Amino acid sequence: MHAAFPWRVRGKKVWLWCRGVLLALLVILARGVCAESSVTAYGGYVFGGSVTDSTTGQTVDVLDAPSYALALDFGLDPRSQVQVFFNHQQTHIQAPSFLSGSPQIGLGISYLQLGGTYFIDGIGHGVYVMGGVGVTYMSPSVSDLSSETRLSLNAGIGYMIPLGKHFGIRFEARGYATLLNNDGGIFCASNKGCVITINGQGFYQGEGLVGLTVRF
Repeated sequence: MHAAFPWRVRGKKVWLWCRGVLLALLVILARGVCAESSVTAYGGYVFGGSVTDSTTGQTVDVLDAPSYALALDFGLDPRSQVQVFFNHQQTHIQAPSFLSGSPQIGLGISYLQLGGTYFIDGIGHGVYVMGGVGVTYMSPSVSDLSSETRLSLNAGIGYMIPLGKHFGIRFEARGYATLLNNDGGIFCASNKGCVITINGQGFYQGEGLVGLTVRF
């Protein structure tokens, strides 16, 4: 069943991707940071997210939920930064036919992304855009169901208000796209089969974020 997913990322590949991120950051640091870097802690709210079950024809909805995130931005030049971004939400899947007597399943969704930000008027203030690629990790609360790790990307726009030289507030809107495949199932158990049989190529979410930035 699992072999049908070309977009599935195995544990070893996740480790290789994370190692690649670390090596990229080491290269940046070795060359010397020539612009402002920062750390940002966010609170947010995630909207949307659904897939269609090809067996039942049902739309399976992921419920809206609060989230938190952390971004590390490493300066490249006066307008550009390399960004490592982590986001997590704890939500539920809503679908009456999942399990007998259990119309909802708790679901943790995490995004780990490597990308960048570009400030229109220079790092530290005003409008900026961001984007990145990485992985999505989805872990259901039912212990005998499998977790899923898939390739994903994000893109968005933000506005930063500086608070003195070393702090700032960010307001962001981001969109996430997780790559799926319409031939197989997700959240599977050896004795129960799979919760969802996918009909579609992607899983999409939107998010609003507010963050406190420490600049250095």
